[in-house]
Amino acid sequence: MFNLYKLHTALRNNYVRAGLALLAAAIVALLGWRADVPQDQHPMLRSQDISQITALATERERLEYLMVAAPLSEAPRYVFKLRDDPLLYVVKVPASTHQSLEREILLRHNIPYAIARDDYLASHRAVLQDDEDSKLARVGVFLRRHAVDLLLVGLALFVLRHGLPGTGVSATVLTPDQLSGSMDDLIGMEDIKQEVLHLEDMIRNRAVYREHDIDKPFNVMLTGPAGTGKTKLAGYLAKRLNVPLIQASASALESGYIGGGSKALHALHRKACARGSCIIFLDEAQSLFMPRGRGDKKWEDDTANTLLGLLDGVRSDQGAGVIWVVASNFDDASSQMDEAMLRRFSVKINFRLPNKTERRELLRAFLARKADGCVAWDRLNLDQVAEITANLSPALLQTVVERASMIAIQEHAVIDTGLMFRAFERATIGLTDRATTAEKTRQRERVALHELGHFFMQIDPWLRQGMTLEQVKERSPLLKISTESVSKLGALGYVLSASDDVALRTLEELERDVIQLYGGVAAEELFYGARGISVGSQNDIQKATSMLDMMVNQLSMYSRSKLDYSQFKHQERDLDQVEAKADELYSYTLQAIADYRVQISELKDVLMDQYVLSKDAIFALLAQQQLAPHS
Repeated sequence: MFNLYKLHTALRNNYVRAGLALLAAAIVALLGWRADVPQDQHPMLRSQDISQITALATERERLEYLMVAAPLSEAPRYVFKLRDDPLLYVVKVPASTHQSLEREILLRHNIPYAIARDDYLASHRAVLQDDEDSKLARVGVFLRRHAVDLLLVGLALFVLRHGLPGTGVSATVLTPDQLSGSMDDLIGMEDIKQEVLHLEDMIRNRAVYREHDIDKPFNVMLTGPAGTGKTKLAGYLAKRLNVPLIQASASALESGYIGGGSKALHALHRKACARGSCIIFLDEAQSLFMPRGRGDKKWEDDTANTLLGLLDGVRSDQGAGVIWVVASNFDDASSQMDEAMLRRFSVKINFRLPNKTERRELLRAFLARKADGCVAWDRLNLDQVAEITANLSPALLQTVVERASMIAIQEHAVIDTGLMFRAFERATIGLTDRATTAEKTRQRERVALHELGHFFMQIDPWLRQGMTLEQVKERSPLLKISTESVSKLGALGYVLSASDDVALRTLEELERDVIQLYGGVAAEELFYGARGISVGSQNDIQKATSMLDMMVNQLSMYSRSKLDYSQFKHQERDLDQVEAKADELYSYTLQAIADYRVQISELKDVLMDQYVLSKDAIFALLAQQQLAPHS
């Protein structure tokens, strides 16, 4: 059955394109062609002498016929023939004169005449031609008459030759001298640097690897979170190898047109082959790694198939020096990828987020680029800043530093720890609005209690272990508690805490996270009763539900049989156990937070008055209250 996919596939065949071009040319010829009707052989006398028309009043008996050709045009023609006269007379008159002649001569003297029909004009083409008409003028008339037809045919030929407009891919060619930076810019990341150096050795010493029967292109796959330096690394590699870099975005290949992405890839490859040794860098290439045949987007499969062939390498000397480097924000561990595509990459480098030490060095490097006097190094604790910026990529860390500079310029200040904290908050949370919040006093009181509930459930386990406030303060990731509205979060307050680099959390730590999430709603119930809980707890409850579902159904943390029940699509999840654990943890939270009712009430008044309390201010107030939970 014919469909659009088969048509697009057929259009890739050069013979089909040539046939369509010939067909289009034939259509144009047919549009401009008129049937070759036999022409009248009488000699013709053309003139613009109006007296010949007025004389017909006396020559009426000899008049064989009189016709008016093109009466509505700017220059109508009077065509008449006299008996016993072989000549055919054609008198060209202006349109305004035609009306006078018709009224004063033809109608007044009752001279019979008719409008020339198309069949008569077809056999008397010379009637509408002037003696001064040239071939060039006739060509101009033809072009004006068929301008739209010719434009459409030209557009069709362009599409057949070059594809639809916009379906190509724009590529930037960078020579080694245009590439800036060096491998030293990758601060930390020693494991990734070693991989790059190993790759460089493989490319430089191909003869050694041929001895081990490795004679295929060293295609490179870069994966990892956005902003970790994949694009920069491709440039560093090209600069170290002293070869040009052709950079393009793989997302531009998704044209929705069969052959569009394939044509663009071939164009990139030809451009690289023309330069001998060269690196082709495809950024944002995650869509090309998805399993083929997964949907109706056949053009994506076509593009992926073309890339598979190009990644295999050309066995001739022409493409021997071309290296493909593709970057994706996902890897085969986080998403399903096409196995055939993955096998084409002999080198895979997985980027990661920087750890605390690397974040400190990155921040130091970004700040060191600023002029003297912009940074107060004696009042800047980079360890604290690195601690609060956990899970941020190098690009986001640079954004935090840039935001700090903006704030420093606006406030005529220098960058210190406090200003970096504010920059981090502005970059991650967004703008806060105290004026809007001030109009909602009753809501601010609820928000203050809610956020304090989160905080006390955060430090509750350490207090119950008998730790001192100083020890608790040292361990607490709290940065500040605010009752300022945040439009980005859609919240009237928030607790800002520093996250950690630990990705592997135990059952006990996960339960603490759920209890901390429940702290806000428990504080509302403590002060307003069970029927006084607001919808402000919606986000907390959603997160807690997701975590409990993971703990019960995906990780089987409360069962001896360690199964991921979420994979059994036709089996209902164990809601009873999720509800039981939620009830158990919330009941504990409600009971535990009651021990801090007095402290929450007092801190609430201070928070309402000051809008924001820092970590130091909160623990100073707690020290005055001699905080200790009931045993």
